Amino acid sequence: MNLKSYSYLSLAALWLVLAGCNTKPSDAENITTAASGNPFSEPSTLPLQAPAFDKIKDSDFAPALEEGMKQQQAEIQKIADNLEAPTFDNTLVALEKSGQLLNRVNAVFNLLTGANTNPALQKVQEDVASKLAANQDAIFLNTKLFERVKTIYAKRNELKLDSESNYLLSYYMQQFELAGANLSESAKDSLKKLNQEEAALVAKFTNQLLAANKAGGLVISNKAELEGLPDSDIEAAAQSAKDSKQEGKWLISLQNTTQQPFLTLLSNRATRQKLFEASYNRAEKGDTTDTRTTLSKIAAIRANKAKIMGFKNYAEWKLRDQMAQNSEAVNQFLNQLIPAATAKAKREAADMQALVDQQKGGFQLQSWDWNYYAEQVRKTRYDLDENQVKPYFELNKVLIDGVFYAATQLYGITFKERKDLPVYHEDVKVFDVLDKDGSQLGLFYCDYFKRDNKQGGAWMSNLVGQSKLLGTKPVIYNVCNFPKPASGQPALLSVDNVITMFHEFGHGLHGLFANQHYPSLSGTNVARDFVEFPSQFNEHWALDPKIVSHYAIHHQTKQPIPQALIDKIKKAGTFNQGYALTEALASDEIDLKWHTLPAGSTINDVDAFETNALHTTKLDLSQVPPRYRSSYFLHIWGNGYAAGYYAYAWTDMLDEDSYAWFKENGGLTQANGQRFRDMILSKGNTASYASMYKAFRGKDPDIHPMLVSRGLVEQ
Repeated sequence: MNLKSYSYLSLAALWLVLAGCNTKPSDAENITTAASGNPFSEPSTLPLQAPAFDKIKDSDFAPALEEGMKQQQAEIQKIADNLEAPTFDNTLVALEKSGQLLNRVNAVFNLLTGANTNPALQKVQEDVASKLAANQDAIFLNTKLFERVKTIYAKRNELKLDSESNYLLSYYMQQFELAGANLSESAKDSLKKLNQEEAALVAKFTNQLLAANKAGGLVISNKAELEGLPDSDIEAAAQSAKDSKQEGKWLISLQNTTQQPFLTLLSNRATRQKLFEASYNRAEKGDTTDTRTTLSKIAAIRANKAKIMGFKNYAEWKLRDQMAQNSEAVNQFLNQLIPAATAKAKREAADMQALVDQQKGGFQLQSWDWNYYAEQVRKTRYDLDENQVKPYFELNKVLIDGVFYAATQLYGITFKERKDLPVYHEDVKVFDVLDKDGSQLGLFYCDYFKRDNKQGGAWMSNLVGQSKLLGTKPVIYNVCNFPKPASGQPALLSVDNVITMFHEFGHGLHGLFANQHYPSLSGTNVARDFVEFPSQFNEHWALDPKIVSHYAIHHQTKQPIPQALIDKIKKAGTFNQGYALTEALASDEIDLKWHTLPAGSTINDVDAFETNALHTTKLDLSQVPPRYRSSYFLHIWGNGYAAGYYAYAWTDMLDEDSYAWFKENGGLTQANGQRFRDMILSKGNTASYASMYKAFRGKDPDIHPMLVSRGLVEQ
């Protein structure tokens, strides 16, 4: 589950903004968007400036992006060349107001290239990536502009700024410095070149991986090989094959993670192995979808960039504005988890091997067996069957009477579906979000079903960001990849899918409750190791007694889920957590190893590098592959989590510790929700993360609740 949030004057945006131009326009074609009638030329006239998807064409993006960059550079140069003495208003406020056309088109383009792309848009994406990097550098490596910011910063104690304005000044100073503004002109030129090369490679990796995911799906010709799958899943696989022009076959599409959902159910071991290997090797086939050369080049560029900027490696640079602040803190944190996680995973493996032996399987447990036998152990130990649970989790019921209902109970907000706004795909729904006083808080778009032209995983972002300065309210979206049911069938979710919905809507709440003056500090524009805190915290309400009893209704019998079944789900909550945490920690360490490479490093054998990374960190358990291998690790190569995938574990510590506070203070109440909204969800990036957290919790975060929740230690 990943977040995509955009602040177009934020350094972090460089790694997320991958939108662009399909063609290089001639002088005759290089006309303003207003003159060409481009739908991005002015803010949308729809409610809250929601995009007019019914009027937007693929061909609109290239000229709008070109013009957006042109306009922003003119605005930036005007600020830099201002002959008046630099002031907060004529420099920083002006910066915050710049680039609005580029922001509008990028917000929509990033949504479509992630959730509903096509070859034309992918070509646009790759063509413009380096231009966007150059545009970013033209801001943060502008010597005259930086001098103005430095002058204001030097006088900050005399300016009597309000707290948010003062924080914005510090934020900009840090962003300029981390971008390389203090470098010599020759070093800046070298950095600019590397930034453009990296941006182009990131766009290439993203599109290679999408193609690899699509091509890597497992095609089955004999229905008997699907034994163990429910009829509804078999029908859906048949429909997927038909849609891909493979009539009479069954297609199991790949999810973004190494392990695949159907591995829990498939009783044919050979099929399990084929599905696992299709996933594990998806981007390593030696063809145009093979990502290894691309990612190796990205890693090398990042290492060289870090050296130019005076850091020993990329991670040291990237972590400077994070809550952890440095790799030593990250390693210290991870080292508290690895021994307990791997020990628990080994005990879990022994339990499953015992079951294999008991059934006279005659083989040693392998990665493709893990989920299948884990499910059997779970059924035996906890009497819990995933297929017994799914009928109670119908998607629309989970959304309306679960996700939304929990938000109403905690924060007093309400939701009303509207069908008058255009959407980019028929699966998308739109809701008004109303605050407790009835005023409109924002808009929420949701797009839950998997498509071949959608990136894997789940994420949230803004189509319109909140800003009092710009007079805008948040327009938020959630994207997921749940299997789409066959026509006429209900969309029944696994427990994991339900948790994902609550997770992504937690990001949504973080964006909806944004209450900042300045767009760069608004909502989810926070550090990676803080941004996952609200989303993971929101997961806790999925199985809260007040919430689950409201939405978990059997889609056929209309009977509520039995309390005994809820108890089983909760009791099984710590089951298989050794595996789950170990696979995530393996990906954390792969990420850190790539991003602690010294400058000049060349990795020719990606697989060997990955193997060594897991060995040296004692995470090379043969039956526990990393959640993401290097070759399909979209988070770190394409979605801004470079040197930051540890954020999920770090924020798990924050969310479990915060949930402990809720339990100590009455649990799910609007009073507690309002406090969390006021002190965390509505703060954006307007205070140090450590102080923000401590103000809410009353103390520094404690890792113990996380260890208890994972079943790694006793209460």
